[in-house]
Amino acid sequence: MAAAAREQGRTVRKGGGGAAAARGSYAVGDARRQKILDTAVDHFARWGFHASSLARIANDCGITQGGLLHHFRGKEDLLLCVLAQSERHDVERLFTDPPGGRDGGAAAADEGAVARYFATVVALAADNTRRPGIVRMFQTLVGESGNPGHPAHAYFTERYSRVLGRTVALLEAGAACGELRADTDCEAAGRETLAVMDGLQIQWILAPQAVDMPALLHAFLDRLLRGISTTGTGLAPYVTP
Repeated sequence: MAAAAREQGRTVRKGGGGAAAARGSYAVGDARRQKILDTAVDHFARWGFHASSLARIANDCGITQGGLLHHFRGKEDLLLCVLAQSERHDVERLFTDPPGGRDGGAAAADEGAVARYFATVVALAADNTRRPGIVRMFQTLVGESGNPGHPAHAYFTERYSRVLGRTVALLEAGAACGELRADTDCEAAGRETLAVMDGLQIQWILAPQAVDMPALLHAFLDRLLRGISTTGTGLAPYVTP
């Protein structure tokens, strides 16, 4: 009986050690996967998708190409995972609630929702100044993905459609609830907003010391809001983060 108990104790201890080892192995795998994603951002930003090499990415991570392919099926899979990670960052950090409330209904938008949304967009621009690699990669890949055969073409097409749709829906809800003038051309305002955001990102990447991206975006959105709001009021004054 005592021998059986001792044997059971050894079994329990072995099982516990195995679980701890498995958790450690998962943690190492997660850290390696994240390092690959971070390294890929730098490579895609420098050379774009087609000129980037899985072998170079793996080498910069200190692993073999086979080790990289243990985590990602190929270069296209790696690219799409990098884009998905960047998208999750933006959504989780700044866009946790859809326009018009958690149910996404435009009719549920309250007065002041447009001003809050514009302020959030400015906050995103400020956040992006701390992620130059992501912004540089984004600009490189957007240019490449104009080619319908590019692996990120569908991603960027859907992304722009979704962001524009979200912005237009919010502006329309603002007009419906009286925050914005009823004659506001919501689609035009939405397209202008996206165009200015992307244009300022390009200027900032080229000359980061000369272009205050969030301040300039705030100034544009403030002018836009003053022109379409029923009260003629704009955003709260910009405060440098």
